Amino acid sequence: MLTGKQKRFLRAQANQLKPIFQVGKIGVNQNMIDQIEDALEKRELLKVSILQNCMDDKDTVAEQLATGTDAEIVQIIGNNIVLYKESTENKQIRLP
Repeated sequence: MLTGKQKRFLRAQANQLKPIFQVGKIGVNQNMIDQIEDALEKRELLKVSILQNCMDDKDTVAEQLATGTDAEIVQIIGNNIVLYKESTENKQIRLP
């Protein structure tokens, strides 16, 4: 579980990131979860964009992605979700 200070730090880090995944009409599926899990292992912090045609609520999508990848939800802002998961091999981010 992340503290408020850690979430603030990660939000600042994620500010300049571009979303690398998009959740569309189909919603969240296992293939997407696997790809996001691999990306989190390499990057630790990433943004996921929710498209307008997505049928699910953004909070539901964020919860599905977080539980599927064992990641932490840092922020849900607009149609973007910021996820963080500490990498086992490629640690790049040092939390305060």
